[in-house]
Amino acid sequence: MRLVTFRATVEAPARLGAIAGSLVVDLELLGDATGVPLPSTMLDFIDLGPEAVRIVSALMAELDGEFPLGTAQPLANVKLLAPIPRPRKNIFGIGLNYIDHVAESAAALDTSPDLPRQPVIFSKPPTSVIGPGDPIPHDANVTQQLDWEVELAAIIGTRAKRVAREEALAYVFGYTVLIDMSARDCRRAGQWIYSKGQDGYAPMGPVIVTADEIPDPQTLDLWLTVNGVEKQRSNTAKMLFKVDELIADISVGITLEPGDIIATGTPEGVGAGRTPQEFLWPGDVVECAVEGIGRLRHNVVAV
Repeated sequence: MRLVTFRATVEAPARLGAIAGSLVVDLELLGDATGVPLPSTMLDFIDLGPEAVRIVSALMAELDGEFPLGTAQPLANVKLLAPIPRPRKNIFGIGLNYIDHVAESAAALDTSPDLPRQPVIFSKPPTSVIGPGDPIPHDANVTQQLDWEVELAAIIGTRAKRVAREEALAYVFGYTVLIDMSARDCRRAGQWIYSKGQDGYAPMGPVIVTADEIPDPQTLDLWLTVNGVEKQRSNTAKMLFKVDELIADISVGITLEPGDIIATGTPEGVGAGRTPQEFLWPGDVVECAVEGIGRLRHNVVAV
């Protein structure tokens, strides 16, 4: 199932929807029409647990495109927001999680050339999240080195504490696309949060694909272009620490809760790793995708 958060009009509140072909179905309205109580927000839906996904999937399949009057509208007529517009907690970011990215970072950013023995974890605040098509802000007074990183993001669906690796994927609600925007010249004493956590530095979406549709998250192609020129192309199979390892590692010391987001790292091809280095400027267009999930496209805008 492909889930979205959307607005029907500029003034309308954000709503939880499911994609059915060229339509978006308002799940709360669908529940009202069919006698199945459903929430209006993504986080409230995630809180219901895996059974809610099964119930709604079965309901959508049963209706087979014949939705009750007023519950569905053309996807082209709505504005998609980030699937989780305001996460409850900071996003867990994973640094240096593709082998070739470790090498390019060591050459350009003074990080260690050695492969990490444990996941490198940082965070991005909820205020960093923007939705599909929203402008990526560029403040020239803050950064002259705005960089791109396409990533697969995993959304936690069930409270996870000290989870074994072999069980970890059962705790995933679904997956989305995230761009880990990074101001390379804003690292402070080795700390990354100001570099990566500024407002607008986590474009996310366009959908969450539920985990039942992606049984193996380590088989997905991902790519990114700037102004139509390909900069990154890889496959999640090349992650140093796989999604299940990341969940197991983080949950040893930090309880993962429903709605938590793990951005799983980026492959090689970032601007800082190029010769000469390349960075983003107002007027640039960043586009990226993860196979089986969807595509993001954003303009970089001066602020």
